[in-house]
Amino acid sequence: MEIIEIISQVLVGLFTLFIIFKVIKSLRLVPNQYSYIVERLGNYHKTLGPGFHALVPFVDKVVYKQDLREETIEVEPQECFTKDNVKVEVDGVIYLSVMDPVNASYGVTDYRYAAIQLAQTTTRSVIGLMDLDQTFEERAFMSKEVVKVLSEIEIPWGIKVHRYEIKNILTPRTVQNAMERQMTAERDRRAVIAKSEGVQGSKVNDAEGIKAEMVNISEAEMQRQINEAEGLANEIESIATATAISIEKIAAALSQPMGAEAMKLRLSEKYLNTLEGLGQDKNDIILPKDISSYDAVMKGLSLDEFKEKKK
Repeated sequence: MEIIEIISQVLVGLFTLFIIFKVIKSLRLVPNQYSYIVERLGNYHKTLGPGFHALVPFVDKVVYKQDLREETIEVEPQECFTKDNVKVEVDGVIYLSVMDPVNASYGVTDYRYAAIQLAQTTTRSVIGLMDLDQTFEERAFMSKEVVKVLSEIEIPWGIKVHRYEIKNILTPRTVQNAMERQMTAERDRRAVIAKSEGVQGSKVNDAEGIKAEMVNISEAEMQRQINEAEGLANEIESIATATAISIEKIAAALSQPMGAEAMKLRLSEKYLNTLEGLGQDKNDIILPKDISSYDAVMKGLSLDEFKEKKK
């Protein structure tokens, strides 16, 4: 009897501990950016948000814990064939987050694995429509197409695909060697073209420089001749103006009383000075044609002759 009582007490104690464990387990503290899916007797009951929650022991059960933060999921490398039958190996990264915890729990078995598989099949389809050269240039287009296909299952699966990035596109070694030779030839071609364009530009610049120099020299010479002509014209005009003014003043002086006698005296003085100057530095003596007829010579320098000369 004592053994039976001990066993009964042990069983009661274990049952009590089990009840306490279940009661404690029914108290749930949900972290921020998490959602817990609760089932009651095998059916969906409610979704627990961040905070403290008390469940009904033995009836309510947390079956899924969904992380609502954005996730980064690696897409494993896979072999694809381009439109020109070149085998390439492509991998990528998916960025997604859970938007509807219920659909993410019940709409698909494993949304992460399903998203990876769908991204891989879509990538193979897109690459199959492109040549090898296009695959390196159209990464953004391929990523956009994958995101477009994944967006069609966002509501049923309860997820949101933010973006998909292709990490690497690996080609066979033989194809890489051929591409390297092609790029080397292309670079050499561009170098030759750039060199020829540089030589052409240098020659053009030299010719334009010589042309500009010749134009500047000719314009400078033309301007010099114009300036000399203008200076000569101004000089002639000034001399003519001065001569006209002097003649007018002489004519005005001659019209005054005793003006003619003064002019005759001035001419006689200039005549004698001229004779004196002609033989100044020589041993020869210069005399007038008829030295005895000085009055006749002076008489020839009359006012009427001066007026004729003025006309």
